[in-house]
Amino acid sequence: MLEFHGIKFHWLGHDGFRIVADGKTIYIDPYQLSKAQHKKNDADIVMITHNHFDHLSLDDLKEVISNKTSIVAAKECADQLKPLGLKVSSVVPGDKVTIQGIQVEAVPAYNTNKTFHPKADKKVGYVITLAGKRVYHTGDTDIIEEMSQVHPDIALVPVSGTYVMTADEAARAVDEQIKPKMLAVPMHYASIVGSGKDASHFKGLVKACPVEVLDRE
Repeated sequence: MLEFHGIKFHWLGHDGFRIVADGKTIYIDPYQLSKAQHKKNDADIVMITHNHFDHLSLDDLKEVISNKTSIVAAKECADQLKPLGLKVSSVVPGDKVTIQGIQVEAVPAYNTNKTFHPKADKKVGYVITLAGKRVYHTGDTDIIEEMSQVHPDIALVPVSGTYVMTADEAARAVDEQIKPKMLAVPMHYASIVGSGKDASHFKGLVKACPVEVLDRE
């Protein structure tokens, strides 16, 4: 766990995070949760970036949700989430919503040199304002021009290659496009694809801000 300027970041593996700040517990893309994360059912808000099985996992969602949970998800996810019986705020890139007092922006996330995440699908990343800081979860993406419009304080960035940016591309995205004011954290490795070496390589390349490599919880 990393506590950073009033925000607690728990990396759950792959693109999954449990973020605690401003009295809220927020999950993003929980997948293949460890047994330590089972039956927590403590989510105030859950955010889903897109409809792939390693981001929208009903089995994992059932371990974190309760009847008080609000869900924000890319519009393409709406039908798959119906079995949970919870209210879902469907979003597309450019949407801004306030969920339980938390400001959330949906931003573009797509591939430019591969076909796994087409721009036309309107999959998303999120910018969440917590403790006065802008936290940017990029979703599954390559380097895209829209990153330069986000202006985050903290960025959570995929580094594994194959479906998303490589560690070299991710470092270039951070240094040239995203330019986080405070911190970058690597994700999307050591699960479906990629390894801790990708995270370490990314950390060694980034110059725009400090990088923290988190242990999976």
